[in-house]
Amino acid sequence: MNAVPTIAETVKRAALALRPHSLSPRLDAELLLGKALGLSRTALIARDDESVTADDELKFAELLAKRAHGMPVAYLTGSREFWSLPLIVTPDVLVPRPETETLVQQALELLPPEAACSVLDLGTGSGAIALSLASERPYWTITGVDLSANALAVAAQNSRALGLSRITWRLGSWFEAVPDERFHLIVANPPYIAASDPALRMLAAEPALALTAGPTGLESFKLIITQAPRHLLSQGWLVLEHGSTQAPEVSRLLMQHGFDSIRTFPDFSGKPRVTLGVHTQQGTS
Repeated sequence: MNAVPTIAETVKRAALALRPHSLSPRLDAELLLGKALGLSRTALIARDDESVTADDELKFAELLAKRAHGMPVAYLTGSREFWSLPLIVTPDVLVPRPETETLVQQALELLPPEAACSVLDLGTGSGAIALSLASERPYWTITGVDLSANALAVAAQNSRALGLSRITWRLGSWFEAVPDERFHLIVANPPYIAASDPALRMLAAEPALALTAGPTGLESFKLIITQAPRHLLSQGWLVLEHGSTQAPEVSRLLMQHGFDSIRTFPDFSGKPRVTLGVHTQQGTS
C-alpha cells in the first residue's frame, strides 16, 4: 500500500518533472499545487507536512501537464503579481514581466507626484503599467489603450478588483483611440520581437499581437515615436520598453523626431530595457 504523499514530497517530485520545461521549476510547482489545493504559496509552505489527497493530486497533474506543454503559470493560476499588485491574467493578455517594472520605476520619476498630470498607456494589456502608476500617483489621470476588447476587459476587471477607478480604458490601435488628446507622459511596452525570432515558439501560448508587429521588431516603435509628438504637451515624456539589443535604434528614432534628454535604463538583470526622451514643443514632430 502506497503512503499518501505530503505537500513537501509532491512539490519536490513535481519540481524535478518541470526542470526541463521551466527556469523556476520549484516555484512553478508550488504555485500550481497551491492552485490545486486552494492555498496561497505562503500557506502551502507552512503546511508542507500535510497530505495531498488523490483528487487533489489529479488536479495538480493536469496543471503540470499543461505547464510542461508551455502554458505559462500565470494562465494556469489566473493571476500574476506585478509591482506588488495581484493582477488577474488570462490568455487574452501578455503575462506581465519583472522587466517592465523598470518602465514603471522610470515613469514615476518624470512628473510631480502631486500634480494633476495626464498619462497615456499604449497597449495596456492587463493594465499592469497603468494600474501600477495609478497605485503610486493618485493625482494623475491615466488612460489605457488596447486594440483587443478582451484585453481591455481584463484591465477593467483588475481596475475594479484593486479599487483603482481613476483610469479610463479606450479601445483602438495606438493613438487612434485618443485622436485629439495630449498628455504629459506616454508609456508603452509594445510588441518588439522580430517575426522570425525563434523565441516566439517558446511564447506560443501568449497573444501574438502583444509579442510581434513585423519582421524587424521595430515597427511599433517607428509608429509610436513618429506620432507621439502630436499627442504630447510641451515638455512631455515618452517612455518605451524594448528588446535588449534595440536601445540604439530606439534612441536614434527618438532623436530623429525631436526628442531630447534621451536616456536608456537597464532592467534587473542589467540589460538595456527602457529608453525615454522629452519633447519640448507641443504638437510637433
